[in-house]
Amino acid sequence: MATTKKTTRTAAKKARTTTKRAAKKTGTTAKRTAKRVAKSTRSTAKRATNTTRKATTAPRNRSNGHGPARPDALTFLKQEHRDVDEMFERFERAGSGAIRRKEQLRDGIVAALSQHAAIEETVFYPAVRSEVRGADSDVLESLEEHHVVKWLLSELDGMDPAAERFTAKMTVLIENVRHHVREEERDLFPEVRKHLDRERLRELGDALREAKRTAPTRPHPRSPDEPPGNAIVGGAAAVVDRARDTGKRAVRRVRRELPI
Repeated sequence: MATTKKTTRTAAKKARTTTKRAAKKTGTTAKRTAKRVAKSTRSTAKRATNTTRKATTAPRNRSNGHGPARPDALTFLKQEHRDVDEMFERFERAGSGAIRRKEQLRDGIVAALSQHAAIEETVFYPAVRSEVRGADSDVLESLEEHHVVKWLLSELDGMDPAAERFTAKMTVLIENVRHHVREEERDLFPEVRKHLDRERLRELGDALREAKRTAPTRPHPRSPDEPPGNAIVGGAAAVVDRARDTGKRAVRRVRRELPI
């Protein structure tokens, strides 16, 4: 009987010792885990703070240290080139039966290229001719290329997308515009950047963005393409174009709602 009690006491003592060790180990593990979590949290917070600091103190493309970044004229025009080319690519990927999709892309291309040509002709080209020595021939060639593109745009603008020659005409337009963009970015833009300082290019960028707000959204190949005639005619044409755009959108909404 005494032996049994002794064995029981020994077992109980061992159990208490084991429990204490387990509790101590658990507490140590918990403390280590807590330390790791706290350290990880501090590191995450520090990284977030550094990221915020970098974002708020990063140098901006501005001249007076105030206001939002101001992309210069060449950066702005190149982005417009990329945006139009994305529409070209979507048109090229559209299948032969995607008539409505092609019509929508046609409308976007017509509006984008009409505005782009107008702001180059009223703001960019006159400045280049005035301030970049030897650029006259490049600008005159660009104006002639614009003229050809605007005639193609005017024909496409009123053409049924299901017409036999619609896609062919759009293909010719795309080829002409891509050729024009390559030459402009390869030959003219480097000369402009060489002769005009950063602030002047930013000023032209501001002027281009402002001109786009009121630029015509339709091609006008018979209108003047140089100042002062293009500025005078372009303002009136823009008002008419926007009225036409509104009417066209209204007609399409009605057409979509009509039962087939």
